[in-house]
Amino acid sequence: MEIVRANQGIIHKVCNIYCDDEEDRNDLFQEILAQLWKSYPSFRKESKFTTWMYRVALNTAITSFKKVRRFSGFTRLSGESLLVADDPPSAETEENLMLLKQAVARLSGIEKSIILLFLENKSYEEIAEITGITQNYVRVKMNRIKKKLRILMTSEE
Repeated sequence: MEIVRANQGIIHKVCNIYCDDEEDRNDLFQEILAQLWKSYPSFRKESKFTTWMYRVALNTAITSFKKVRRFSGFTRLSGESLLVADDPPSAETEENLMLLKQAVARLSGIEKSIILLFLENKSYEEIAEITGITQNYVRVKMNRIKKKLRILMTSEE
């Protein structure tokens, strides 16, 4: 499917946030592709294709994350999943980014999904549509995630 190939960056971002190990990322990538192929006939075109693609990718990753949680490759956040500006970051920015990655790695599957979409500059409405939860619940979860990240980042120091 050409449209999947054109939007494969979505799959890579999801894989990067759920897998640290390259082999695990490749396995998850293939699993997501298989699920997209299998699910495509049920795509009702009620939302944008990319919204549906995010939903399938995240649901597949969360399911895989739960199945193989005991493997360390699925519990850490890859540095490639969070992008920074083109300018070289300062030492303080590097440290804060490292603390953020460590804190995000400790979030649950749905929390990782929400923060990934938030970092992708998705609106609460888009996050709700992709994750299948209400917009109000996204706001509540986002506030809780931000508080949790602050606590986790502070405890990591």
